[in-house]
Amino acid sequence: MRGRLTPNQINALRKPGRYGDGDTLFLVVAPRGSKSWVQRLTIHGRRHDIGLGGYPLVTLAEARDTALANRRLARKGGDPLSRKHTANVPTFRDAAAATYEANQSGWRSDKVAKNWRQRLERHVLPKLGQVPVNCVGREEVLRVLVPLGTTETGRKVKTIIRQTIGWAVANGYVEGNVVDAVKGALPKQAATTNHHRALPHAKVAASLHVIEASAASLAAKSCLRFVVLTAARSGQARGATWEEINVDDRVWTISASRMKAATPHRVPLPDAALAVLEAVSPLSGDEGFVFPSPSRPAKPLSDMTLTKVLRDNGLAERCTVDGFRRSFREWCADTGKPKEIAEAALAHIVRGEGAYARSDDLDRRRVVMDAWAGDVCNPHGS
Repeated sequence: MRGRLTPNQINALRKPGRYGDGDTLFLVVAPRGSKSWVQRLTIHGRRHDIGLGGYPLVTLAEARDTALANRRLARKGGDPLSRKHTANVPTFRDAAAATYEANQSGWRSDKVAKNWRQRLERHVLPKLGQVPVNCVGREEVLRVLVPLGTTETGRKVKTIIRQTIGWAVANGYVEGNVVDAVKGALPKQAATTNHHRALPHAKVAASLHVIEASAASLAAKSCLRFVVLTAARSGQARGATWEEINVDDRVWTISASRMKAATPHRVPLPDAALAVLEAVSPLSGDEGFVFPSPSRPAKPLSDMTLTKVLRDNGLAERCTVDGFRRSFREWCADTGKPKEIAEAALAHIVRGEGAYARSDDLDRRRVVMDAWAGDVCNPHGS
């Protein structure tokens, strides 16, 4: 039977799903866009999904040849799985390295990637690193996860193991993800809500006045002020580049790759925010990062720099950097600003409300951000 897929069709596929080529062969497109071959084959009366490798490393012709060889072997009473199990199976360490490379480009920031590696090296590799990935079973997974209990670290580590075994499944080294089989053996993790410490909005102006008078660097003080005036996340402000800033239109456009929701976000800039940009422009000559590191001008401020400013000025016990977003949200509620505008300003998409899905309401948000700036730039309160 001639296959239904062609190389051009495969290259054009974007929607996640399973696409049949015929004769037991399927191409699986993952949510992140990676593609891999899977053969659904009955062996000794039982149906199995056999991974044949990722595309384009394994071409369409190679996948068809392997699938045909497996069908012939199964028809003669042989077991394609036993032959696969004797292949050169990577260790968990090698599989994790491949998983990291496959996912790195899709992570929101370097910090996410760094945390992934650190948790892998600290909690997983000492126990699983040298184990062949097809030999990682329920007992091995529990040996890693049980000591971590119901902590957030335990949840993150479980995700790392699941992702790594998922890579092994996609590349044909194992049939299923063993992590899904240990769910009942682990205590259920209680759902938690992480609320950043936040100042009452009436205290924000005074805190900015204190910070402005501090000995912190111009880049750090200005970045923190910019965070407050734009209600942006710390990482978005620290990573802002002059290329993203349109001073004439008074808009800061954050690319999808730097947004939590993976969609571009326009931020209206009040006059106070434009004044911040003018003050820091000599630091980088209107090129590169808006708020460069004082010690490494080619790099942005580190994630701890703004926290240190709060700590040095006696504010860290009462608020976090991202807590100013919560202060802004409470100000919106207390001053009667429309909920959909407040959520749009924070780049939140409210389920069931289509206004922000159709338009980002830039003009209405500009009015709100100008009013917010007027309040927080008054050290005597509103």
